[in-house]
Amino acid sequence: MEIVKIPRMEKAEYDHLIEEGYVCRIAFQGEKYPYIAPFLYVFDGRFLYFLSTKYGKKLEYFRKSPYVSVEVERYSSDLSSYTFVTMQGRLEEVEDSIEKKLVRERFVDLIVGRHLSNNILAALGHSPQDPPEAIAREERSLVWRLTGVKDLVALKNL
Repeated sequence: MEIVKIPRMEKAEYDHLIEEGYVCRIAFQGEKYPYIAPFLYVFDGRFLYFLSTKYGKKLEYFRKSPYVSVEVERYSSDLSSYTFVTMQGRLEEVEDSIEKKLVRERFVDLIVGRHLSNNILAALGHSPQDPPEAIAREERSLVWRLTGVKDLVALKNL
């Protein structure tokens, strides 16, 4: 019996997957077990950026170790087609005020452009009653960027 391996994606394919998506999972180094949390992200063609609330387990684990695994996936409802990419790298907090503002504006564009529910604002430190533009005006969340990607696996179905 021959084992069939899932084919790898080319760089253009996984870049396209990342560009089209906006939800990922980040695995942090937890106490005993990894801690996995969903995140919205934006991609500028070079870096993935995330907004993190200023509280919770993810912040505690980020402070202990910024080394993470990030997974982006896309699949059909019957799983007849699927693609995913995992990246191991390091999260770093963006400190530059201009860069933070630009990233926050990209999140506003994502939410408005994709017609996402305002309920997602609660995951970003805002009230669902706030307009999405409040993300760019106020710093209720931290801005993180994924850097130093050391291992990337990008696979697709046959």
